[in-house]
Amino acid sequence: MVERRVCTFCGDEIEPGTGRMYIKKDGVVYNFCSSKCFKNLVILKRVPRRTTWTRYYEREKQTRMKGAPEPEEKPKPRKLKKLEKKEAEAKPEEKAEGKVVAKEETSKASETKPAPKAEKKPTAAKKAEPAKKTQEPKAEKPKKETKATPSEEAKE
Repeated sequence: MVERRVCTFCGDEIEPGTGRMYIKKDGVVYNFCSSKCFKNLVILKRVPRRTTWTRYYEREKQTRMKGAPEPEEKPKPRKLKKLEKKEAEAKPEEKAEGKVVAKEETSKASETKPAPKAEKKPTAAKKAEPAKKTQEPKAEKPKKETKATPSEEAKE
């Protein structure tokens, strides 16, 4: 039976008697199904994982997508039936009482917490007073005396 080969670039099977075999100087053998794959890998030096129409790209994409968290779907609010609507309308007093109790609890909690300090510093004062920097005179460094070259000494 004839051995079927796989394209080095795109990952497709190569039919027997078709395709191209490319051997690099270092002995690496590449099998290509078409001139398109040959040009992309050898001539244009493209990476199969970044070329969208290859199988290697699809594999890489699947591994990337597995790592990403899937968005959780929120359950749809169920529709109330006519009987449940009537019951909901009949019991608004109970719901109102529950709200009053909840409000009382939150007000008690806010009373126990100390109020945050709301002292603001006037920003206008900062703008009115310009920053005063005293400039001290820089001490002059004594210049280094350079030795006169022998030709200059001869001239003097």
